[in-house]
Amino acid sequence: MTALRTPPRLSPHRSPRPAGPAGGRPRTRLAHALMGLGIVYFLVPLLWVVVAATKSQPELLSSPALWFGDGFSLFANLAQLFTEDGGAYGRWLLNTAVYSGVSAVGATLLAALAGYGLARFDFPGRRLFETALLGMVMVPATALVLPTYLLLSTLGIINTMWAVILPSLLSPFGTFLIRVYVAESVPEEIIDAARLDRAGELRIFFRIVLPMMRPALVTVLLFTLVATWNNYFQPLVMLSDADLYPLTVGLTTWFNLSQQAAGTKVVFHLVITGSLLAIVPLVVAFVLLQRFWRGGVATGALR
Repeated sequence: MTALRTPPRLSPHRSPRPAGPAGGRPRTRLAHALMGLGIVYFLVPLLWVVVAATKSQPELLSSPALWFGDGFSLFANLAQLFTEDGGAYGRWLLNTAVYSGVSAVGATLLAALAGYGLARFDFPGRRLFETALLGMVMVPATALVLPTYLLLSTLGIINTMWAVILPSLLSPFGTFLIRVYVAESVPEEIIDAARLDRAGELRIFFRIVLPMMRPALVTVLLFTLVATWNNYFQPLVMLSDADLYPLTVGLTTWFNLSQQAAGTKVVFHLVITGSLLAIVPLVVAFVLLQRFWRGGVATGALR
């Protein structure tokens, strides 16, 4: 008779070491080094803006670029910023907030409706609409400014706030993003169950689907907010009244006047301080809305 051999026991304190590619640690160090270089590349311009905003106009041209001047003129620059040209910066800031807020909310709602319709409804021409949507994503926004200007000129709304808001309400990328999100993350069984309970389509969308799309909605909202807040070429073409300018066009106007003033009215320090102040609302929006990126699907399903 042959003796039965029991298999050797593995020690509970020792786990098998996962096999990995040779040289994994140097690759990790290289990746960290590249990430560090990328962080420095993006932070140096921001550091320059922060440092330059603390300088007066003479110190801005005489002191080192990435170091502070002899004094601290940030608060004096802010006070002068809101009084220059009769408080033009305050009007530009308010205009930018209106353009960005209305455009972001409207574009997010329209993208949610269109993306949900493309993902969950079958209708003639659906494939054609999806193909056209992908094509619109690939078209640069600047290429559409001239046709948009001609269209809005025919409607008679050039040099009004609607000339900036209406084109920003359409977001092909946001529609495509929500269409993919709904198709992958919103269970169709929940929608069918709501229909069996005789819920209407609008009630299903606003009470069930919309809370489940919260991460995608916040993404589209932030993308549209940043794009409209930083939009320069479209308002430059559509607007001729300085009282309707957003921050991008208004600050560029001050910059160009400072270059052409031959020393009579140089306000480079106000342009830099205004640029720094214009960043703050975007940072606050990202900090407040980033928590909505996580989850949201389970909450919508329970509702």
